[in-house]
Amino acid sequence: MNLPGRDSRRRLHGMVRKEWLQILRDPSSIAIAFVLPVVLLFLFGYGVSLDAKDIRLGLVIEHMDDQSRDLAGAFVRSRFFQPHYYRDIQPAQQALTERRLDGIIWLRNNFSRRLQQPGPAPIGVLVNGIDANQARITGGYIQGVWFGWLEKYARAQGHKLDAPVQLEQRVWFNPAVNSRYFLVPGLIAIIMTLIGSLLTSMVIAREWERGTMEAMMATPLRIPEVLAGKLIPYFVLGMFGMLLTVALALWLFQVPLHGSFATLFLASALFMLVALAMGLLISIVAKNQFVAGQIAIIVTFLPAFILSGFIFDIGSMPAPIQVITYLVPARYFVAIAQTLFLAGDIWPVILPNLGAMALMLLIFMAIIRRKANKRIA
Repeated sequence: MNLPGRDSRRRLHGMVRKEWLQILRDPSSIAIAFVLPVVLLFLFGYGVSLDAKDIRLGLVIEHMDDQSRDLAGAFVRSRFFQPHYYRDIQPAQQALTERRLDGIIWLRNNFSRRLQQPGPAPIGVLVNGIDANQARITGGYIQGVWFGWLEKYARAQGHKLDAPVQLEQRVWFNPAVNSRYFLVPGLIAIIMTLIGSLLTSMVIAREWERGTMEAMMATPLRIPEVLAGKLIPYFVLGMFGMLLTVALALWLFQVPLHGSFATLFLASALFMLVALAMGLLISIVAKNQFVAGQIAIIVTFLPAFILSGFIFDIGSMPAPIQVITYLVPARYFVAIAQTLFLAGDIWPVILPNLGAMALMLLIFMAIIRRKANKRIA
C-alpha cells in the first residue's frame, strides 16, 4: 500500500516531467530563458549609456594669445570634449542652433586683460539645454576644466587661487564613474522579470487553449501539485538564464562583483520565484496565451523598467509615483543587485529588500491558490 506522501511525490514528479517534455518540444521557452537575456544585455549594455563623452564643443577665440591658447588646449586634452574652433560667435551659435554643437566656450578679445581684473568670469559659456541631463553634465565638465586651468594659471603667476571652497572629489563604489557598472546589475533584474513572467504567463492558458486542462483535472492531481509542477521546471530554467546573465556581466562587460555570489544567488532565486508567481497569476486569470503575454509585458516588464530605479532615480519622481514603486518587485532586487555588485554585502540594504520580496511572494502565492481553486478546480 502506497503512503499518501509517496503518492503526492509521484504525482508531482510526473507533472514536472510533463512540463520538461513540454519545454523541450517548445523552443520558445528555451529562447526566452537563454537567447532573450543575451539580446537584451547586448542592446542595453552597448546601446544605452548615461556617460557624456565626445561632447561637441565650439571654441570661439576672437584673439589667439598665450592664455587663450593654453585654455583651449585644456579643453582639447580633456577626454570628454570634441572641440571645434571658430573665430566669431555667429557661426558657432548657428551650429548650436542646428544641434551640430552641444556647447560653446566664448573667449572674447579682452580675455587676457579681464583675466587679470576682478569681476565676472572672462569667458562666455552657452550650452544646448534641450536635453536637460546632457546640459547639466556638459556644464559640470566645462566648470571642471575651467577651475582646473585657473588653478594652474594661478600657480604659474605665483599666486594662490582665491576660491571660497576647495573641493576634493572622492567617488565611492564606482570610482571610474562608468554608467555601465550601474546599468548592467539593474538590467539583470529587468531580464529576470521578463524571463520569469513570460515563462509562466502562458502555461495555464496553454492548457486551456489545447483542451488538456480538463483531462488534467480528471487525474488525481491536486491544485498545489499542479502549481508546483508548473513552477519547478521554469524556476530551474530561469535560474540558468540568470547565471548566464551574471556571467556575461562579469566577463563580457567587466562589471565588478564586490559582494558574495551566494547572497546574489539567494536574492536572485527569491526574485525569480516572485516573477514566476506573477506570470502564473496572469496565466490563471487570462485563458488566452496572446492576452496573457501582453498582460505580462504591461504589468511586469514596463513597471520594472520605469519604476524600479534601473535608469530613472526614484528619489526624483513625484511623491505619488514613489509610493507606487513600492508595489514593483523589481525595485527591491535592483537595489540588492546594484549594492552587491558595486558596494558589497551591505546587510542594512540587502535584508529589508529581501524581506519585501519574501512578503510579496507570500501574497502572490496566496492569491494564486485562491484564484486557482476558483478557476481550475
